[in-house]
Amino acid sequence: MGYPLELALRYVASKKRSFISIGTAFAILGVALGVAALAIAMSVSGGFQRQFRDKVLGVNAHVLVLKYSIDFREYRDVMKVAQSVKGVVGVAPFVINPMMVTHRSRTATGVLLKGVDPEQMPNVLDLPKHIVEGKIEGLRRKGGAPTLESDRRFEETAPPSGDGDVAEPEIVPGGPVGSVVPRGGFRSVLPESDALPEEFDPDPCTNPERVAELPGAIIGRSLSAQIAAKIGDCVQITSPTIGISYGANARPPIAKQFRITAIFEAGFDQYDSKLVYADLNEAQAFYEYGDSVTGVEMKVDNIEHAKAIAKEIDQLLANGIYHTMDWMDLNHGLFTALLIQQIGISVVLALIIVVAAFTVIATLIMVVLEKKKEIAVLKAIGARNGAILRVFLYQGAIIGVVGTSLGLLLGYLGCHALASYQLPLDPKVYFISHLPVTLRPFEFCVTGVFAIVICLVATLFPALYAAKLRPADGLRAE
Repeated sequence: MGYPLELALRYVASKKRSFISIGTAFAILGVALGVAALAIAMSVSGGFQRQFRDKVLGVNAHVLVLKYSIDFREYRDVMKVAQSVKGVVGVAPFVINPMMVTHRSRTATGVLLKGVDPEQMPNVLDLPKHIVEGKIEGLRRKGGAPTLESDRRFEETAPPSGDGDVAEPEIVPGGPVGSVVPRGGFRSVLPESDALPEEFDPDPCTNPERVAELPGAIIGRSLSAQIAAKIGDCVQITSPTIGISYGANARPPIAKQFRITAIFEAGFDQYDSKLVYADLNEAQAFYEYGDSVTGVEMKVDNIEHAKAIAKEIDQLLANGIYHTMDWMDLNHGLFTALLIQQIGISVVLALIIVVAAFTVIATLIMVVLEKKKEIAVLKAIGARNGAILRVFLYQGAIIGVVGTSLGLLLGYLGCHALASYQLPLDPKVYFISHLPVTLRPFEFCVTGVFAIVICLVATLFPALYAAKLRPADGLRAE
C-alpha cells in the first residue's frame, strides 16, 4: 500500500490542526451511532419474528392437511401417506371447533376446543414443553375406549337386527289399575326456580368422585385466570348455538363436563386465552359426524423445509378435495406484517448512517482543503492521481471501519442490556410479555458491510476532487 496508507493514518490522527481530528471524531461517532441503532432495531424486530414463530409452533404443527368437506373419515389413509414423506417426524389427527367454557359463574366465549390424540400429540406439538401446572397424562379419562360416544349412542338406539321393527313395550304385571287421577284433581304449584331438583338433574361438578372420573382438559394460563379455574376444577364446555335454525332437524347445544388436568403458557395471549385441548374422542362427541376429524397435522425435522414437504404431500394425495398448509401459510398475515415492519424500520434507521456519511464527506473536504499545498507538492514530485485518490479512500475506509466496529460493539452491548432487563410489554397489545431481542451474526455483518460501503461511497467525491487537483492550484495562494 505504501505511502498513501501512511498519509491517510497521519491525516486521521493529525495533531497539527485540532479541528481536523475533532471532525474525524464526530464522523466516527455519527457512523457508530447509526450502526448501533440499526443493529439494535434489526435485533428487536428479528426477536419479534422469532418469538411469534416459536409461540405459533409451540401449539401448532408445521404442516396441515385439510379437506374441503366436514366429513373426513379417511384420515388414517392420509396419515400413512404423510408418514411416508421424508422429513416428517410425527403425524396426528385433530378436531377444532368454537366452544363456550363455563366455570361456576364465569364464562368465556369464542374459545377453540382442539381435540387431539394424547398418545400421538407429543410427537407433533411442543405443548408438553409449555405446561406450567399439572400433567398431560390425565387428558384421556381412565379406561377411555376409542369408540366415540356418538357411535355408542347410535348403537344403543339402533333397532334390533331382523326386519327392523321396533318392539312394542311390554305391559308390566302389577301396574296401576283404575283411575290415576289424584284426589282433588291435578293441582300443582310451579317452583320459583326453573332448576330441577338435584335428584333429577345431578351436577357432576359438585361430586368429587364424579369429577375425578371426568375426561381431562388443558387450558391456557390467561383463560384459567379469566374463568378463575385451577388444576382439578370442573368446567363445562358447551357447543355454540350460532347458525342453528330451530326446526324439525334442529339439534340443541351439547354441554360436557371436563376436569382441568394441566395449564399451559405459550407466551402468546391469543393462544393462552382462546385454546383448550381435550381428548380427540371427547371433542368428536360434540357433533354427529362420528369418527371424522378436521384435519391431519404433522411435524417436520426442519421448519425451513415445511413448504416443500407440504407441496410433496399435496402431489402424493393428488386429489382436489385436500389442500395442504405450512406454518407460514397458517399465519401468513402475521409474518408478512412483521417482515414489512422489519424492512420499514431498517430502511428508516439506515438513513442515520447515510446522514453520518455526509459528516464523512464534510470531514474529508476539510482535509482536502487543508492539505491542498501538501497534495500539490506530492504531485509536483511525481505522485500519481491514483495514489492521491487512495490516500483519501483509505481515510474514509478507516473512518468507516472504526465507526462501524464501535457501532457494532455498542449495538451488541445495547442488545445484551435489553435482553437482560426484559422490558415489559402489555400482552393484550403486543401478544407477548416482554421486549424480545435476538442476536444474529448475519444481521450484524450485513449492517457492518452496509455502513462501510456507504462510507466508501461518501469518500469518492472528496477523493476524486483531491486526485484531480493540479500542482499550480494548490501552490497559487503561496
